Amino acid sequence: MWNRIADYILKHRVLNLVITSILLIFLGLEALDVRMGHNLANTLPENDSTMVVYRQFLDKYGADGRAIFIGMCDEQLFDLEHFQDYYDLNEKIRAIDGVTECLSVTRVYNIVKNDSVKKFNLVQVVNRRPETQAEVDSIREVIENLAMYEGLLFNSEKHSTMMLVTLDEVHANKSVRKYLVDDLTTILNAYSSARGIEIHVSGMPYIREITTRKMVKEIVGFTILSIFVAGLILFLFFRSWRPLVSVVSIVLLSVIYMFGIMVLLGYEVTILTGVLPPLLIIIGVENSIFMLNKYHREYDVCHDKMQALKNVIVRIGPANLLTNMTTAVSFASFIITRNALLVPFGILASICIMLTYVLTMVLLPTFFSYQKKPEGKSVNYMNSPQINYIMDKISSFVLSKKRIIYAVLVALLIVCGIGAVRISTSGRVVDDIAKSDKLYKDIMFFEENVGGVMPFEISIDTHKPKGIMNAAFVRKVQQLEDTLALYPEFSEPLSIAEVVKFARQGFYNGKRDQFKIPSNNEFGFIMKYMPETKGGELPNIVTQYMDKDMQCTRVSVQMANVTTPEIDAISKSLQPKIDKIFPKDKYDVVMTGSAMVTLQGTNYLIVNLSHSLLLAFIVIALLMAVTFHKFKMVVISLIPNLIPLLFTAGVMGYCGIPLKMSTILVFSVALGISVDNTIHYLARYRLQMKMNNYDIKKSVMAAILETGPSMIYSASILICGFLIFAFSSFGGTKIVGFLVPFTLLIALITNILVLPALVLTFYRKKI
Repeated sequence: MWNRIADYILKHRVLNLVITSILLIFLGLEALDVRMGHNLANTLPENDSTMVVYRQFLDKYGADGRAIFIGMCDEQLFDLEHFQDYYDLNEKIRAIDGVTECLSVTRVYNIVKNDSVKKFNLVQVVNRRPETQAEVDSIREVIENLAMYEGLLFNSEKHSTMMLVTLDEVHANKSVRKYLVDDLTTILNAYSSARGIEIHVSGMPYIREITTRKMVKEIVGFTILSIFVAGLILFLFFRSWRPLVSVVSIVLLSVIYMFGIMVLLGYEVTILTGVLPPLLIIIGVENSIFMLNKYHREYDVCHDKMQALKNVIVRIGPANLLTNMTTAVSFASFIITRNALLVPFGILASICIMLTYVLTMVLLPTFFSYQKKPEGKSVNYMNSPQINYIMDKISSFVLSKKRIIYAVLVALLIVCGIGAVRISTSGRVVDDIAKSDKLYKDIMFFEENVGGVMPFEISIDTHKPKGIMNAAFVRKVQQLEDTLALYPEFSEPLSIAEVVKFARQGFYNGKRDQFKIPSNNEFGFIMKYMPETKGGELPNIVTQYMDKDMQCTRVSVQMANVTTPEIDAISKSLQPKIDKIFPKDKYDVVMTGSAMVTLQGTNYLIVNLSHSLLLAFIVIALLMAVTFHKFKMVVISLIPNLIPLLFTAGVMGYCGIPLKMSTILVFSVALGISVDNTIHYLARYRLQMKMNNYDIKKSVMAAILETGPSMIYSASILICGFLIFAFSSFGGTKIVGFLVPFTLLIALITNILVLPALVLTFYRKKI
C-alpha cells in the first residue's frame, strides 16, 4: 500500500501543489474572519446541577459579573479641586457607551423621608458639581454618615475610594467591550497623569478583556518565535537553507489551514486554541526531521534522489502516521470532558495534527524532488564524529550496564512517587494571571480595601409570594450577613437587609446609629413609606435583590481570589450555618455565582481530564498493539513513556505545583508527543532484526545508531519549542512551558537508555 502511496505522491507532484494552493486560497480567506473569544467559557456542561442553578440565578437577577471596579487612594479627595476632578471623572465614565451606571462618592443615593406624602424618596447626595469647599464639606459629612456605603465605595481607615461601573449585557460579554475598555483606559490614564495618583482597575469584564489582549499578543509572538527557534535548530543541524525553507513553508501552511478550519467549525481563538499555531509548527518540524534524516541516509546508499524519496515515504510514512495518530488521540481525548474550552481545542488540534502530517508527507518529498541532490554541509551531520561517538557510547552502555540503568531508575521512581502523592488539587477564579502583572496587583488592592471582586451569591427562595417582605425574614437575612462577616474572604454584603437598614436610617432622618434592622412595629411603619411595587416604581437598588413576585431574594458579596480548596472549605463550613438559619423544609437556599461555578468546574475538569488521559493511554496502547501485534512489545513501548509522567508528577509534588487544568494538560500533551520516539525506534528495530538475521544485540545497537540522532534533533526542537511558553504572562501557559520540556527531556533519556534495555531484557534469546 505504501509503495502505491509513494508512487502517487511523486507522480502527481504538480497536482499536489495545485490542490494545496487552492486550499490555501480558500482556507486563507476563511481565516480572515477568525474571531477572538471575549468571554470566559463555562467549565461545566449546561446540564450540570451547579450550572443549572447558576443559570436560574441569572434568569432571576441578571448577570453577576457586569461590574468594573475602579479604586485609588487619595487623602485629599475631599479638597475642592480634587473632588471636582473626581466628579468630572465619574461623569466622563458614565458617558461611555455601554456604561449603565457609575457609583462613587460623587454619585451616591440617600433615602429621604417625605412626611407629607409618607413616602421615601431616593435622592442623589451630589446633584451638581460643587463650587465651594463648604459644599464639599457638607457632602463629606452626609456620605460618611451613610453606613451602607462603607466598605463598598470607600474605606475610611485606608483613605481609599472606589467606583462601581456597571455595564449592559452586550458590553459585558461581547467583542464591543474592547471599545469601552479603550475609552475607560484613556480617561483613567489622563486622570492619573494629572493627579499623580495610581489607579487600580478590576472586575470580571475588565479582566476578560485585558486577558484577551494579552492572549492575542502571545499568539502572534509565540508563533513567530517558534518558527525562528525551529528554523534556527534546523539550520544548525542540517547546515542548509533548502530544507529550512521547505519545512517552514509547510508549517506555515498548516497554521493558515488551522485558522481557516477554526472559522469553518465556528470556533473562536481562546487561551487554549491560541497555543495551537506554535504547537503545529513544533510537530510539523518534528515530522520533517525524521523524514530529512531518512532521506539523506537513503540517498547516501542509492544515490538516486527519486528512489530515496520513495523509500522515505514507504519507510517513514507508517511510523510518522502512528506518531501523529498517538498525538492526535491525546488531544482528541479532551472531547469527553464536555468543556466549552477543551472540546473545541481537542477537535481542532486532532484534525490539524493529522492535516499537518498529510502536508508533510505530500509536500516535503515534492519540494525535495525539485531541489538539488543532498550533499556537502547538509549531510555532514550523518558523519559527525561527535554524534557517532555519543551514539556508540550509549549503545555500549545499554548493552553492558542494564542493571545500573534499572537500579538508578527504580531509585528515582521511588523518590518521584513520594513527591507525586504530595500533589494538591487547586485553582483560582483568576488563575492564569502572573503575580507580577499589574492586573493581579490591582486584584490584591481590591481584596485589601473592599474584600475582593469575585462574585459569590446566595439565593433564597421562600416558596410564597411576598415571602421576603416581613420583619422575621429580613432578620434571618441579617443573621446570614453576620455569619458571612466571620469569613475574611468576603466583602461587605449587599442584600434586602441592607436596603431595609438603609430605609430605617432614612426614616430616622439619616442618623448613622439608626442603620440597623427595624423592630416588628417599626417594620410596618417603614414599609408604608416604600414606593409601590406595581408599575416599576421600586428603585433598582431594591429590585436587583428580589424577583418580580418578591418570593426570592439574594445576598451578594465579593470574594477574594482564593484557591478552589479554600472555596470548598468555606462552602462546606457555611452550609450547616445556612441550614440552621433557613430550615430546608421552609426555604431553598443555594450558593452560586462565579466563585462556586469555578469551584465545581475545577473539580469537574480534573476528574474528566484524568479520564481523558486514561482514555488516551488506552487508545495509544491499542494503536501499539495493532502496529506491533505482540503484547510484550506493547508493554515495552509504554513503559518508557509512563516513567516521564511519574517524574513530572514528582516534580510537581516537591515544587508545590497544584493539579489543575493546565497541569493536567501537560500529561496528555507529553504522552502523545513523547511516544513518537518510541515508535520510530521500535520500527527501526523491527527492520534491523530482518536485516541482521534476527540478532537482538546487533539490532538494538543498529536501531540506536540510526534513530538516536533523529531522537536528539526532534527532542531539541520540541523542548526548545515548548520552552517558548515559559515566557508567557499566563500562569497556566507558563507551567506548560516548564513541565512539558522537562517531561520530553526525561522521555528522550528513557527512550534512548531504558527502551533498548527493556528490549534486551524481554528478548534475551536470538529469535
